[in-house]
Amino acid sequence: MSGGAISLQGISKSWGETQALDGIDIEVPAGSFTALLGPSGCGKSTLLRIVSGLEEASGGQVMIAGQDVTQRPADKRNLSMVFQSYALFPHLSVAENITFGLRTRRVPKAERAERLTKVAALLGLSDYLSRKPGQLSGGQQQRVALGRAVISERPVCLMDEPLSNLDAKLRHAMRVELRALQQSLGFTMLYVTHDQVEAITMADQVVLMNAGRVEQVADPKTLYERPETTFAARFIGTPPMQILPATALGEIGARAEAATGRALQFGIRPEALFENREGPFEMVVTGGEYLGADALVSGRIGGSEALMRVPGRALPGPGAGLRLGLAPGDLHFFDARTGRRVTPPSGFAPFP
Repeated sequence: MSGGAISLQGISKSWGETQALDGIDIEVPAGSFTALLGPSGCGKSTLLRIVSGLEEASGGQVMIAGQDVTQRPADKRNLSMVFQSYALFPHLSVAENITFGLRTRRVPKAERAERLTKVAALLGLSDYLSRKPGQLSGGQQQRVALGRAVISERPVCLMDEPLSNLDAKLRHAMRVELRALQQSLGFTMLYVTHDQVEAITMADQVVLMNAGRVEQVADPKTLYERPETTFAARFIGTPPMQILPATALGEIGARAEAATGRALQFGIRPEALFENREGPFEMVVTGGEYLGADALVSGRIGGSEALMRVPGRALPGPGAGLRLGLAPGDLHFFDARTGRRVTPPSGFAPFP
């Protein structure tokens, strides 16, 4: 199964005066796994429905495998889709649910049986083909929904939060299975989720959306290590990057603003801070959260609230004063007005 590239050019969607999507441009390479990530209401599911043909765009163009499918109905776009609700027919067996689409397309019975055998083995459903959905666990029902998409052998698969109904342990197992399935079959995956862990652990490319616009498109490592906006910085990471005003960093902040010629905010990830008697920052501890192997220390740096991740056995008590170090590359500069990333001048050293 070879994947088909998806190209979205200037996609917009509005209902009256409500603008759900505003000029979305995305390139999804053939055979890749791309996650649409963002908070509820950002437009990611609407965008997926436009790609699928279930929703009509107000403007823009949808290209799949080099063909303009903007005006084509859903059944003419050569793709499969898995929804948040598994949408299984309760009165049909697992086998009948998986092959339902093939039967409606009048695929010969022998070919249906051959494909079913292969897909059931791939998804670990061979022993459950005669059961009804009500006799299956949530994870097994999810596999049936996946099987129905996979058996179609379409080059593009769209998924709308398919794991959100599963418990945490099962979600982890299904993430691993789903990613392995996509890689082994080579189809193009466009996957909607509000869960950054799903996006970062599975996707080749993450499209971070915010209020109907694309905030940043990057691979997971780049999105974490080099967020382009304060929104991306605050959305990615557990806990997320903390954004501090320049005043919290005292002389360091003042020198950085003078060097860049603009008002700045600074991003620091809690795990980037470490105790250092000669460090440039001081944190006054106000509390802590023990997490086992790790602990989160809450405190104030220059009067602003801040967090630091430490080993669980090293959790300091409230009132302690800590000198903190930070690698220069772990101090992120953002324009205080626009929230966009700022590159400091060449040779500028934030710490004396």
